[in-house]
Amino acid sequence: MKRGLISVMYFSNELSRGGAEEHILTLLRGLDRKYFRARWVCPPELAAQLASDVPADVELLRLEFRRPGQFSAAARLAYLIRRCRVDILHSHLFYASLFASPVGWFCRVPVVMETPHVREAWRQGLKSHYLADRLAGTFVDRYIAVSHANARYLVEEKGLPAHKISVIHNGRDIEQFDPEHPAPDGMRKKLGFGENDPVLAIVGRLEPQKGHCVLFDALSIVRQEFPGVRLVCVGEGSLHAELERRVFTLGLEGVVRFVGFQSHPATWLALANFTVLPSFYEGLPLAAIDSMAAGRAVVATAVDGTPEVVLDGKTGLTVPPGDAARLANAIRRLLRDPRLCGELGRNARKFVLEKFTQQRQIQQTQELYLSTLDQCSLSSSAPVYSRIARLSTSTRVGDKTSA
Repeated sequence: MKRGLISVMYFSNELSRGGAEEHILTLLRGLDRKYFRARWVCPPELAAQLASDVPADVELLRLEFRRPGQFSAAARLAYLIRRCRVDILHSHLFYASLFASPVGWFCRVPVVMETPHVREAWRQGLKSHYLADRLAGTFVDRYIAVSHANARYLVEEKGLPAHKISVIHNGRDIEQFDPEHPAPDGMRKKLGFGENDPVLAIVGRLEPQKGHCVLFDALSIVRQEFPGVRLVCVGEGSLHAELERRVFTLGLEGVVRFVGFQSHPATWLALANFTVLPSFYEGLPLAAIDSMAAGRAVVATAVDGTPEVVLDGKTGLTVPPGDAARLANAIRRLLRDPRLCGELGRNARKFVLEKFTQQRQIQQTQELYLSTLDQCSLSSSAPVYSRIARLSTSTRVGDKTSA
């Protein structure tokens, strides 16, 4: 490694690819190679799903570290941290940080960071008191919240120090989505859809968080007025078989299509009139940004950071979570009024072009890396980091916001 190059190690321990992993991939593709060298440590199962999309100059290191008492895994992570001379250890999601951040502190990594991504609405019992989060937080120098709502959750519910938290919104490669580009010829026929059938899309993992069952119930209501409506479910997850049974029970087997994980969602968004995001909780949903970049309106639940992207009546429509009737009403409103649907879609693309580009996310993250390194008072390296920081801010895309 050449002198002055900052070593960043990302750590995640999920077993399937989701929004957090897409977030990391955005950073890996965009980090300035003149100043940063990146590596990613993750379980072998996840590495197999990601390998083809990880940049060639990024070392993908396989390590399963998901359970307390995995001392050999902790030792292996410590070895990798020391071997790579890590300057910044950046974990994604709390469960990853719980394991990696203490190891980083033990190895005297200059900066230990965590991006929690979501409000953990699934917690019950002792886990809902966030004692482990606050304990693990003593090893974390800085948190990145992906939305202002996420930042409020970290401070007001988890009880984490506000001065450690910065808000950097998720970003996407907006230019890969072309609102004028139609879906491929024959795509509707292959799915068994008619040429004039209105098509909805939901892009998200098949997990309880995403609210597919609520959407299916809403779809049954919508079909009373719009019998030709169709739905494409893009994503994979643990509920696949259960959701297929639910579709059969509701008599929607000719209406709903499961197409699995798709690495290029633009094609599926081009097929849709608009998209639906019926989640029970979110951080700041990439699926909404993608849909809006494709010029598609979004009907979404008003949870966590979603209203920071889906502005009700401006870039989409929002409804309360878990309410199939209200969700059905919003869907029917857009199906009845194609003019409104088109207007919301145009506004949506303009909004994400201004606020949610990957360049903005990458630039703000790099600036936070550099400023946090400076704050660590590394006497031998501080002049290098300060010089890089000045170079970086000369091409600033957007301002960081602290919670």
